[in-house]
Amino acid sequence: MDFVEIAAVCALELKRRKTIKKKKKYWVHPITSQRLLKGQFYKLHNELRSYPVKFFNFYRMSVKSFDDLLNLIRPSITYQDSKWRKAIPPEERLSVTLRYLATGNSFRTLYFEFLIGGTTIRTIVKDTCEKIWMCLKEKYMPERTERMWQQIAEKFAATTHFPNCLGVIDGKHIRIQKPCSTGSEFMNYKNFFSVVLMAVVDAEYCFTSVYIGSYGSASDSHVFERSNFGKKLNQGKLNIPPNQPLPNDDTGVPMPFIFVADEAFALSDRVQRPFGRRNLTIEKKIYNYRLTRARRMVECAFGIMSNKWRILHRALDVNLSFCDAIIQACCILHNYVRQRDGVRFEDTLYECLLTEMNPTNVRGNHIGTTTREYFVKYFTSPGGSIPWQYEKI
Repeated sequence: MDFVEIAAVCALELKRRKTIKKKKKYWVHPITSQRLLKGQFYKLHNELRSYPVKFFNFYRMSVKSFDDLLNLIRPSITYQDSKWRKAIPPEERLSVTLRYLATGNSFRTLYFEFLIGGTTIRTIVKDTCEKIWMCLKEKYMPERTERMWQQIAEKFAATTHFPNCLGVIDGKHIRIQKPCSTGSEFMNYKNFFSVVLMAVVDAEYCFTSVYIGSYGSASDSHVFERSNFGKKLNQGKLNIPPNQPLPNDDTGVPMPFIFVADEAFALSDRVQRPFGRRNLTIEKKIYNYRLTRARRMVECAFGIMSNKWRILHRALDVNLSFCDAIIQACCILHNYVRQRDGVRFEDTLYECLLTEMNPTNVRGNHIGTTTREYFVKYFTSPGGSIPWQYEKI
């Protein structure tokens, strides 16, 4: 036999072996069959409900929040029993999903805790994450009205002393394993594979808008321009209030409501970024300080979310659509828990560092430059300055 014949015989033999189905030793593994007796949900869930603090530590939300969330998504995660086995109840599905998001444990590890097959857990988590996002986004990440924007601006002025500010824009790289059949488009400037979470955050560390899934190699400014929020902002379709004078400003010149961002974003009449770090005057240093006080809101929001939902502390080892579902669920659950359960001490145990970046080559427009210069003068005027700002530069 020549080489071609030998290769053909080997290919046929390999194909034959692949078609032979491996006989399963068990229909249901003896360990898995004890789920109703020894599974973590059935052993621990009801007992935890008697201890609210322990319940919160386990699920990252209060008993009331868990029950209300379950009632919201129950119809969409309830499935019919088959003639071979009973469907996993919605309470257990939500419990598995929250533990996956809260701990970052692998599906294999969760199998030994809940005694549910690893593949089944994977399916449950993806489905439940998608349903959490669909059921909560209208209430906990709604499209803002003019009055809602005005309230956000008032909160920013009270907490960060930056008037006419509607939010902070920034991107976070969510680490992922290298997707199959891809090149270097997911490799970011920090030399790991990621997708970008582009977010707008209000003065209470809640997400106003999120855009997920862009390549890790894409710049923040480019991702923001492609997002639905960025497109609506440029088209004037966000119900932003009309211009109004800054507080205690003697000139009374109406100023636009703006969003603050870092050096990666282009300067415009709606987006304000800091000055470069070289050859700064006192006035420009004060402007950078005041803008940084507002910008820390988004860094803190990312830190709080990652500390609570620790799946974000490791590389996501699932496909890209599953990654998007996980990140969306974490973002909307972040808003859900903060608005219902408030702030817990353990939520504040994060590292919030405002890293300095090199200025990018994105160009600003003339109106953006004029707006920034006006804020520079305002922050050093008697009506706009704060007593301690000169000590921080």
